[in-house]
Amino acid sequence: MEASRKELKRLRVNSLMRTLNLLTLLLVAVMATDLLQAKEPANKSRPNVILIMTDDQGYGDLSCHGHPWFKTPNLDQLHAESVRLTDFHASPLCSPTRASLMTGRHCRHVGLSGTNNGTNLISRETSTLADILAANGYRTGIFGKWHLGDLYPYRPIDRGFQESVVHGDGAVTTVADVWGNDYFDDQYFHNGKKTRYKGFCTDVWFNEATRFIKQSGAAGKPFFCYIPTNIPHGPHYAPEEYAKMFEGKPYPTVFAALAHFDKCVGELRTLLQENSLAENTIFIYCTDNGSPKRFSGGVYNAGMRGGKGSPYDGGHRVPCFIHWPAGKLSGGRDVNQLSAHLDILPTLVDLCQLQTPQNLQTDGVSLKPILEGKTGNLGDRVLVESFRSVVMTKQWRLVNGKE
Repeated sequence: MEASRKELKRLRVNSLMRTLNLLTLLLVAVMATDLLQAKEPANKSRPNVILIMTDDQGYGDLSCHGHPWFKTPNLDQLHAESVRLTDFHASPLCSPTRASLMTGRHCRHVGLSGTNNGTNLISRETSTLADILAANGYRTGIFGKWHLGDLYPYRPIDRGFQESVVHGDGAVTTVADVWGNDYFDDQYFHNGKKTRYKGFCTDVWFNEATRFIKQSGAAGKPFFCYIPTNIPHGPHYAPEEYAKMFEGKPYPTVFAALAHFDKCVGELRTLLQENSLAENTIFIYCTDNGSPKRFSGGVYNAGMRGGKGSPYDGGHRVPCFIHWPAGKLSGGRDVNQLSAHLDILPTLVDLCQLQTPQNLQTDGVSLKPILEGKTGNLGDRVLVESFRSVVMTKQWRLVNGKE
């Protein structure tokens, strides 16, 4: 009798354990299903990112910024629809700006101390914006001017970009670029290998970017498309039909190249609309520094003192427009807060809800709260541009410790 009771108890315990195990498995299955369902919409809703930057275009080289005769209808339209950072600063030279955009750090913090002779390299220990986006499932591509290293392990394809079409060094036609390049039908580096492309260089960058965007859309993956053009940096060339439009004007090929760039921006935005990508794409436009002094006099740099390479505002205060309809960054609104190229990476980390490396360090701050209008200011901020020795606050500038 006692044995029967023990056996019955054992059977009941076993039955209870089987029931608990079954319930546990069902619970795990339900949780897994919920997680998968939660992840799927998150991936689908993750915004694309397009970052476009011109080279040596000053703050005033836009009709929306008051240029008296040069017209930029497509950039004006972007300006009208965007959140505009009206006190936005870059470095006053090429490579330092590019390094800070890609890392969110002062250029000297990542080992960069110049623009040539091997001094324009980001330290290997530093994660780039492309590294972070790629690790979060983005397709990453660059089309244009890299200027942060031409050899392994500093090329774009070594620094997080999966697709890369770039010219060498800091400008087309330099000794370190491909011999014989002249802006038309040139050889550029496609994923590290020399490849010949037909057409004017700016058309090549935008055509390859368009191909990349279409492929990303077809694959159903979010993308980061970085288009740092080499125009209007010298030497100054432009398609003939655009050059003719500016005959008799000051610096005709500079403005011809910019007018052609403006046309390319308009075509790219049309492509996004036609492919239902515009709504959920963060579209950022900025420039890398002010106009060179030789053509930055008077109206061409909006009357600011100095030009490219200068510690004064004309050397580093640049336009920055951010447009993202799905994120309510649209409608045409000015944000007059001190901000900089250092802030782009942390801002995109917040806007795209990216996971970042545990050891990630940035000198910039996220602009998300001021872009969304949740706060009116970033507090008492101090910006330092160490490459040309200027300290900035909202109200003051200290230049070279003297003025």
